[in-house]
Amino acid sequence: MVAVVASRCVIGLDLGGTKLLAGVVDEQLGVHHRAQRPTRGLGTGALLDVLAELVAECVESSPSPVVAVGCGVAGSLDRRSGVVAAAPHLPLAGVRFEALLAERTGLRVAVDNDANAAMLAEWRHGAARGCGDAVMLTVGTGLGGGIVAGGQLLRGASGGGAELGHMVVELDGPPCQGECPGRGHYEWYASGRAIGRAGEQAARDRPDSALGRQLASGREITGALVGELAHDGDEAARAAIELVGRRLGAGMVTLVNVFNPERIVVGGGAVAAGDLLLEPARREVALHAFPVLRDVVEIVPAHFGADAGLLGAATLAFEELG
Repeated sequence: MVAVVASRCVIGLDLGGTKLLAGVVDEQLGVHHRAQRPTRGLGTGALLDVLAELVAECVESSPSPVVAVGCGVAGSLDRRSGVVAAAPHLPLAGVRFEALLAERTGLRVAVDNDANAAMLAEWRHGAARGCGDAVMLTVGTGLGGGIVAGGQLLRGASGGGAELGHMVVELDGPPCQGECPGRGHYEWYASGRAIGRAGEQAARDRPDSALGRQLASGREITGALVGELAHDGDEAARAAIELVGRRLGAGMVTLVNVFNPERIVVGGGAVAAGDLLLEPARREVALHAFPVLRDVVEIVPAHFGADAGLLGAATLAFEELG
């Protein structure tokens, strides 16, 4: 068998609140090299340095010439100027991110919100392929959103649209995560951090559970740990994920009633919980969405799983710069 060598590649960057995933991607969405770095606690300059280092590593490892870089950023972007307008989990608010990344890497750069990028990958090639109207929720550190409406990726007037995680669901609710000034937002109740908080409370309520024993040992109760113990059968962990799944579904009811999508695609790291998270969400939609709209929509996991953001960033680069 003769190996097929990609004629050209791009670098996809998925820049989230806790980690950066980078990969060399060809036109068939094959990933030839990947690398990951933590982002939590980094300042602006250090974060840009890490991005430049990973791009250089990817260029060196690419089997073919790299023609561009695509980056999905966990923040709201002004696509007209390339400036990050807001980034609750990253030190990038007000930064000319697109220009600075291009300057540091020597490559052409396309930037979008990370959930928009993930939606692009799923719409073009994955779980939302063929849909004229679809919504994506990326359940990670926070809760990102992407919307396809009338066959177009919806970005809003300046490019900062579809911040679904920042829908207000409780007027005087808890302060939003990160640097966001709002309160009572959807992502407080339905995100990876929300699973961690629900898991910690379940561990305190049930100290005899596996989750309770982990808390007693001094281990931090994270969303990933709760998911791991839930898959192992711990009832306290399963109850925590079910609670967050119901809250995720409650927000979906609003999205179904407003956008009438054919599919809601759920991605991000927390989707590893699978139906433990999605079945409670589906039940909420079945109970509370308008029946004529509820009967149209499917709620499905992302086809590309945790790679949706990376592959979406690559798709962005090919479509805008390739």
